[in-house]
Amino acid sequence: MTPVWHMKGELVLNCNCDVFCPCVVSLGKHAPTQGYCQGWVGIQITTGAYGDLSLDGLNVGLLLDIPGRMGNGNWTAALYVDDRASTPAVAAFEQIFSGQAGGTTGLFRLLVSTHLGTKQMPISITREGEIRHVTMGNVLKASVEPIGGKRKGEGTMIQNTEYWMGPDVTVARSVKSKVRDFGRVWDLTGKSAEIVAIDWSGP
Repeated sequence: MTPVWHMKGELVLNCNCDVFCPCVVSLGKHAPTQGYCQGWVGIQITTGAYGDLSLDGLNVGLLLDIPGRMGNGNWTAALYVDDRASTPAVAAFEQIFSGQAGGTTGLFRLLVSTHLGTKQMPISITREGEIRHVTMGNVLKASVEPIGGKRKGEGTMIQNTEYWMGPDVTVARSVKSKVRDFGRVWDLTGKSAEIVAIDWSGP
């Protein structure tokens, strides 16, 4: 029986779309602005659990390579797990991000066709003012900043969406973003980014 799980925190995403990614408002039915999606995700977990196992304070990441509309599936994905995570925690994250644990991330089970694997490494997600700095070992070095709105100090928001990651999305862009792993060498600097408060659960 799949354990009950939950995860609260903040997600930072950067992809090769021009600002802003149309998948957020079209639920993946609209093609990415380049016709395909190359991107990464960093997740800072404030509180979380998989059954009785605490996931508090851990960071995880994803590499995503999607050939067309997100809703059409055939995704290629890799999972990166904080090197502070225990072996049971790594296994829990594999269940959650493969979709096997159901709930919010259950759609991964339908959309991801190729799993490149799981790697454990130092993952750092820090904040400097409104800028989020994300590093994953030698795989990713990136900084993402919100796009300012009319009210000073507030980012531009897309609210009340049906986006699976969360209904309220801060529109952002990458200040720098270099990815290198599994034969992918991407420079996503200046491209579309998103910052989302997450509240996920399952099954």
